[in-house]
Amino acid sequence: MTDAFTAPGRFFRGNLHTHSTLSDGVLPPAEVCRRYAAQGYDFIALTDHFIGLYGYPVADTRPYRGAGFTTLLGAELHSGAMANGELWHILAVGLPADFAPGHAPDFAPVEGQETGAAIAARAAAAGAFVAIAHPQWSGLTLADARGIEAAHAVEVYNHGCAVGSDRADGFGIADLLLTEGRRLSLIATDDAHFTEPDHFGGWVMVKAEENAPEALLAALKAGRFYATQGPELRGIALDGDAVEVACSAVSTVIVQARGSAAVACHGAAMTRARVPLGRCAASPWLRVTVIDAAGRRAWSNPIWR
Repeated sequence: MTDAFTAPGRFFRGNLHTHSTLSDGVLPPAEVCRRYAAQGYDFIALTDHFIGLYGYPVADTRPYRGAGFTTLLGAELHSGAMANGELWHILAVGLPADFAPGHAPDFAPVEGQETGAAIAARAAAAGAFVAIAHPQWSGLTLADARGIEAAHAVEVYNHGCAVGSDRADGFGIADLLLTEGRRLSLIATDDAHFTEPDHFGGWVMVKAEENAPEALLAALKAGRFYATQGPELRGIALDGDAVEVACSAVSTVIVQARGSAAVACHGAAMTRARVPLGRCAASPWLRVTVIDAAGRRAWSNPIWR
């Protein structure tokens, strides 16, 4: 399989989880897009809350595309209850503008509405890249996550959840699903509402041949990207009993695998590391985390063996 580092094209920086005044954000869509473009992003998906309270918006951001900046249509879908009784939050990027509403009048489950699994499957069938949003913030159980069979990805870092509740993580759920054989990718996002410093803190770097919605969406579905808070991943390759990692200057490189297996390499301003697999050698999947001197991280997608 072609990965993000050997695929043709170049990396484009994007945020996949963003809100505007079409739901509970404080900036209009045009200003949200302007700010991300000014910050050096190549693309964003405006994913306002797809509920009746806001008129089930799929924001039309096509007017804000321009030279060097594009948008993907999307929404944060809500329908059905998780085990804790709260409403599902599911990211859908690449939705058609006329995606049919379900029955979700507000931020609470109601009897008779479609399940989270059902709306996720409907979004995937409509062509969207589907991700399980902020598992830790949502109080998601493993059983909940197992049920979203249409998901392409898990949101493993959510900057808004980090800033607003210190519940940014999705790796616990993601690693358990990987160990069960689910071939999921891992995304970092802002979940920006611009009500607090919840923006420009986590993003994806997507490898595509052009900065165009169709090419970006295909690359996302194929897993040709990595997630980051700033550090760059430049190459990851299995080489016998070790993983070779190339990156921007970091102080830690970690290979993680099934269960508690992990091997770390520490140093100063490392741009290359050869990490022995050790206990990770028995795992069917591996992933890589790098950490820079400021504590910022980048995360690879899983590597299947």
